Amino acid sequence: MTTKREIGIVGYGVYIPRFRIKVDEIARIWGQPGELVSKSLGVFEKSVPDMDEDTATIAVEAARNAVKMASINPEEIRAVYVGSESHPYAVKPTATIVAEAIGATPDTTAADLEFACKAGTAGVQMCYGLVKSKEMKFGLAIGADCSQGRPGDALEYTASAGACALLIGDKNLVASIDHTESVTTDTPDFWRREGATYPSHGGRFTGEPAYFKHVLTAARNIMESTGTKPSDFAYCVFHEPNAKFPLATAKKLGFTKEQLAPSLVVRYIGNTYSASSMIGLAAVLDIAKPSDRILMASYGSGAGSDAFIYTVKEGIEERRKSTPHVQDYLDHKFYLDYSMYAKHRGKIKM
Repeated sequence: MTTKREIGIVGYGVYIPRFRIKVDEIARIWGQPGELVSKSLGVFEKSVPDMDEDTATIAVEAARNAVKMASINPEEIRAVYVGSESHPYAVKPTATIVAEAIGATPDTTAADLEFACKAGTAGVQMCYGLVKSKEMKFGLAIGADCSQGRPGDALEYTASAGACALLIGDKNLVASIDHTESVTTDTPDFWRREGATYPSHGGRFTGEPAYFKHVLTAARNIMESTGTKPSDFAYCVFHEPNAKFPLATAKKLGFTKEQLAPSLVVRYIGNTYSASSMIGLAAVLDIAKPSDRILMASYGSGAGSDAFIYTVKEGIEERRKSTPHVQDYLDHKFYLDYSMYAKHRGKIKM
C-alpha cells in the first residue's frame, strides 16, 4: 500500500519585539478619543522594534526558532525567501543575511519577496512547490516587517513589527499543507513609491472591494475545491490589519468567533504586515491538537490572497515545547510613551 507523500510545516518560529505603545497614547498625541479608536479598530496596543532591530534581525530570530523546532541541520535548507515591505536595503537582499545567519550553505537559493502583506505566504507556496517537486528537502519562508505609518495617519495606530518563519519539508511534519490556491487582481488600495518614507492608502476602499473581495473569494474557492465547509475546521486565520476585518470575514463565511479567536493577536501587537496571518497561524498551532484542520487566508494590497488548508499532525505537542510560543512574546513587553516611540521609529528628523 502506497502512503501519500505529505508536504507541510516541519517547524515554525516567531519573533515579536518586547516594546509596545498603547493605541490610547497615540490617540492622546493627535487629540483623538483613545477609547473610541481602540474600540473601532479592536486593537489596544502594538509592538515597536528596538532601535537596533530591523526586518533582517527579526527575521533571523524567527528563522532560528523554526529551525530549532524542526531539529534539522540548517545546511539541509536549500531555499530562503523573506517576504516584507520594509526590507532594510533598497538594493541588497535580506534573504542572504538570514541564510548566512542561520547556517545555510552557499548552495541555497535566496530571494526577497514583495507583495504587501502576503509576501510571506507567497514564499510558503514557493517552498511547497520546490519540496513537492523534490528539488529540495527543506525551504524556509519568512514574513517579517517593521512597518511604517505617517504620524497622525490612521495607519500609525496599527503599523507594528514582528516575524514568522515556516520551514517547509516532507518529514516529521507538525502540520500538512493539504491544499493552497490564490486570488489576484490589480486593485491599488495601498502603496509606497520608491523613496517615500511612508505608505499611502485608499481609506475605506482598502476594506471593500480590496480586502474583503480577495480574502472571501480565496476562502470560498479553496473550500469549494476541497469539498469542505466551515464546520470542518477547528480554526480559521485571516490577515489582521485590525480586528474588525477578520471578524467580519469569519462571520460572512460562516465561521464562529471561537474558531477565529485564538489567531487574533492583532489586538495586542498590531498589524505586523507580512507576518500578520503567519503569526496568527503560529498562535493557533501553539494550542492545536492532532487532526485539527485550519483554514488560513492571507491578504496583500495590490491585491491578492493566498489560501491554505492545514491539518495538524501527531507529535506537535512535544515539538512546540522547544521554542517560545506567541503568548510568551505577548506577555514579555515594555511600554513606551509617544516620545520614545517616535525615537525608536525614526520619526524625529534632525
